[in-house]
Amino acid sequence: MIPPPAHLPDGFAVRLNRQVQVADGGRALIGGAPARVLYLAQAALRMIEDRVVTVSGAGTRTLADRLLEAGLADPVPASLPDADEAAVTFVVPVFGRPAALDRLLASISRGPAVIVVDDCSPDRGAVMEVAAAHGARFIPLAENGGPARARNEGLKHVTTDFVAFADSDIVLDPGATAALLRHFADPRVALAAPRVLGLPDAAGLNWIGRYEEAKSSLDLGSHPATVRPGSPVAWVPAAFLLGRVAALGGGFSPGMRAGEDVDLVWRLAEQGWRIRFEPGARVWHEHRQTARDWLARKAFYGSSAHPLSVRHPRNIAPAVFAPWSLGVVAALLAQRRWSLPVAVVIWAAATWQVARKLTRSERPLRVSAALTGAGVLASLSQTMALLVRHWWPVAVAASVYSRRIRRAVLLAGILDAALEHRRTRPDLDPVRFGLARRLDDLAYGGGVWFGALKGRSLRALLPLIRHRY
Repeated sequence: MIPPPAHLPDGFAVRLNRQVQVADGGRALIGGAPARVLYLAQAALRMIEDRVVTVSGAGTRTLADRLLEAGLADPVPASLPDADEAAVTFVVPVFGRPAALDRLLASISRGPAVIVVDDCSPDRGAVMEVAAAHGARFIPLAENGGPARARNEGLKHVTTDFVAFADSDIVLDPGATAALLRHFADPRVALAAPRVLGLPDAAGLNWIGRYEEAKSSLDLGSHPATVRPGSPVAWVPAAFLLGRVAALGGGFSPGMRAGEDVDLVWRLAEQGWRIRFEPGARVWHEHRQTARDWLARKAFYGSSAHPLSVRHPRNIAPAVFAPWSLGVVAALLAQRRWSLPVAVVIWAAATWQVARKLTRSERPLRVSAALTGAGVLASLSQTMALLVRHWWPVAVAASVYSRRIRRAVLLAGILDAALEHRRTRPDLDPVRFGLARRLDDLAYGGGVWFGALKGRSLRALLPLIRHRY
């Protein structure tokens, strides 16, 4: 379904997000996803007060919509109208784990209807009893088809305007559904997702659990975001998703057992729908804490890269470079005396080229330097991830024969762990955090390679070279 024209209601407010830089006296906004420079007319400039635009007529409505679409701004939660939770039906795919299901259903408010779809659980009777005890509708499937198919079967029975997909190992924070539902005041929002945090068990968190608490694959951070390829938040997990039924069509791709949530998000984004990540809404996930289960799950996530590369070849690239930024990275990886001077020259030349295109800017070199500087940092970060995560089998093999590659891999592994430890400030010492970080990358990268070799395609491992900045 094609999304309707945007018509944000009066009072709807958006705030420029934290990555946006303001230049030229407020007339130029630098940022967004992908990065750009947006120039504002004087009339539009007067509509922004303290980085906030509040819809109060046609002009502010158009500006707010444009800022949202460019990924330059996020809705102000307090400005969004309340919505009736009775308009939501919960769909819960289940394979065993009746105790976890009981815990989830207990956390759901009494207003919404609940549909439990049993995907051929070995203990179906126990699952049925839990569903009945909470007044949920129970739909048994004749054969196991995976969570995507189970969610789709439940979606067929939804008669409300909105559906919440919730996995059984989730516990809802009070108010999470209501907080997400407010985002649908924007008629172009198809999905909204909360922040997923770790749920400690009775024994507390071990070192793996504490690492997951800081760096879970499901926790996408503390800042709101537009969700789409190229955005700082490029996808959201199906552990908990709130969706507009009219936008979802048939729902998830039924043949996918991994990556079906990423596929759904990217398909909706390609159709022109908006997807919101709202960290002010929270749910709790029962993280795996045994090394075997944890590493197997990371490898499983990595295995989704190949099927996603078949459906979304341009979006799955593990890194995106401009030709000039690739030159900067190549010069630094050479580790010669000339490496740093050459990298600086390439960066300076790119800055000059971009500045020549910024004819509307009062200070084109300053704006251009901000854009290319961010590009250099992003390229270096992506290169480290390639060496220690996506390409580690090749990098390790090459390290046996090349001292320079060995140094690059060692530096990337240490620097990446140190930066992430400083950024996340986990309840875990740097040594065990670094060990967990590397094991995480080894397992995920191993899953990517397994899927690529099984699918006989390396597309999921190839970076994308974008020739337009």
